[in-house]
Amino acid sequence: MGNAKSSAISKEILEDLKLNTKFTENELCQWYENFQKQCPTGRISPEEFETIYARFFPDSEAKTYAQHVFRSFDTNEDGTLDFKEYIIALHMTSSGKTTRKLEWAFSLFDVDKNGYITKTEVEVICQAIFNLIPKEDLPKLPADENTPEKRANKLWGFFEKPDNDRLAEGEFIKGVTENENAMRLIHYEPIAD
Repeated sequence: MGNAKSSAISKEILEDLKLNTKFTENELCQWYENFQKQCPTGRISPEEFETIYARFFPDSEAKTYAQHVFRSFDTNEDGTLDFKEYIIALHMTSSGKTTRKLEWAFSLFDVDKNGYITKTEVEVICQAIFNLIPKEDLPKLPADENTPEKRANKLWGFFEKPDNDRLAEGEFIKGVTENENAMRLIHYEPIAD
């Protein structure tokens, strides 16, 4: 690697990420190097994040979903993601402990960040998830979830709340944990052939 530049990842962040994600020290250092190249400022803008995210979903329209993911990980709400927020985002959306993942899912669905989820917000995210599904996979979807509205209705139904009610984080996590189908509906998983 040659001489150690000042741009090396800080021990503190490295330890934190090793503890909280599945990535190894090697992987994290590699990610960081790429991050520095792509984002010399050390910050990712929403546009840059959309570009990176789109690579994971080459056959879909990932922009809307990426915007929601970005919002849910911009924890200090400064309109950018730093390296730590970025890695946590990648980790959460790919794997991660269920409870942590559900806490993240809650913030993804809490579009206006008021600490509650409404059915309207569920519809917004279901629409964004729907955009990720490649066109050729749409016919394979079950009849009761083959439109964003149906998916939102089915998901909301698991919480046994009237349409005009709202969900707190604990209720959301409990409802999803107790229903395998709800777990599947809150994020996009490619359909296995």
